[in-house]
Amino acid sequence: MPGFSATSLTKTKAFNSNSGARRRFVMSGHHAHSQEPISAGLSGPALIWAKYIRFPLFAKILIALLIGIGVGKAMGAGAESLKPIADLVLRFLRLLATPLIFMAVVNAISETQLAGKKTAKLMWVLMTNTLVAILVGLTVANILQPGKHINLDPPKENLADKKPYNLGEDLFNRIPGDFLTPFKENEILGVIFVAVLVGFAMRALRGKTNPAAESGLETLSNVFQAIFQLSMTALKWVFELVPLAVFAVVARIVGTKGLDEFLKMGWFILAVLVALSLMVVWYLARLRVSSWVRPGNFLKGGFDAFAMAFSTASSAATLPVTFRSAKEKIGVEDSSASLGIMVGGTFNHDGTALYEAMAALFISQALGQNLGVQEQITVVIMSVVASVGAAGIPEAGLVTMLAVFTAVKLPTEYILLILPVDWFLDRCRTTINVMGDLASTCIVDGRTKPDTVPAPLAQSD
Repeated sequence: MPGFSATSLTKTKAFNSNSGARRRFVMSGHHAHSQEPISAGLSGPALIWAKYIRFPLFAKILIALLIGIGVGKAMGAGAESLKPIADLVLRFLRLLATPLIFMAVVNAISETQLAGKKTAKLMWVLMTNTLVAILVGLTVANILQPGKHINLDPPKENLADKKPYNLGEDLFNRIPGDFLTPFKENEILGVIFVAVLVGFAMRALRGKTNPAAESGLETLSNVFQAIFQLSMTALKWVFELVPLAVFAVVARIVGTKGLDEFLKMGWFILAVLVALSLMVVWYLARLRVSSWVRPGNFLKGGFDAFAMAFSTASSAATLPVTFRSAKEKIGVEDSSASLGIMVGGTFNHDGTALYEAMAALFISQALGQNLGVQEQITVVIMSVVASVGAAGIPEAGLVTMLAVFTAVKLPTEYILLILPVDWFLDRCRTTINVMGDLASTCIVDGRTKPDTVPAPLAQSD
């Protein structure tokens, strides 16, 4: 998942033709002072806390996992008393998910520079790739049913009889009747609906109004920027509490269900890896049909970018390597590389969308609440829409997964159950995200190769 500074890199380069104020909308500044000594002016508890927050999040989660297993075994059924800890952290995350998703979607729609036939082709490629990714994830989850191997207790409020799910009725009821209700009730789908309207409205008005209105739009962008930065700062603090929530969830499950239930998460890892592998097959097959770049040369030329993505778990941090691989090793035109990687990277999150869809089905299966066809369509819609602004949010998978789970009324507390294995799957799906960026770039470059192709990768059938 993209980190704070890495996300800034992607979005800043993607929107480098916008005004300074609009570019700053996505700058988080998390590592602005990363070179300062940790111990500068600190001592005692403050120094310990400073060192703690600099420790990688995935490492803290793994430590929390091990401690949770030990505490769960020691407490037994008494570990159920730890549930409020996880609930509190989830409340904080849901509180911040609403403004973050709203701002990210508004920014992605209103600010991205989209014009020309190549851009239209890119949007088509990205949208179809995302839909295929989600459908692949759902298909694999439905066939392998990894959640069937785990037995989770649904929250008490979910035990009551529920009327059959109706997609049309549910979506209609989520269309807000006023602007404030979705924010007041923390209804994420309604918030996204408002964000889409606001984003397109700002896009339509920008540059076509009188100076006073244009100034007002700029002021509104600055207000959104300030809210986004405030939410990002608060989110950084909440992320430091996530390991505590993971500890509580793991301890409770191990204490009440036993360690075997947790070890069965391996079925989920296997299912996700199968689905991601199928996405690789899809990219290569589409390349063979729609691009001059042959699959073998694509894999060879993009190897550095794929390795970088897996090692850093950040498609944004990999961006310079991806761009260089596309231009110098694969040999696409400069315009295609700039469009497909710099702009396309804003919208392309195939691996993340696939993962969120599979996570929703996995938890629903583990709860014995299998999602029907209409509910899975809702998962598709939410995964697509939530992925639009994902590049602007750190640890985006965690935040946007809240939106997916909420949309189909799954208990969000079990998202924390997935986090201990997320550090590995994050690297895998980030690699798929980067592969999707490169594949889309090659397809946009067309079926006829440019006049000059790097000699080491001269095409051969």
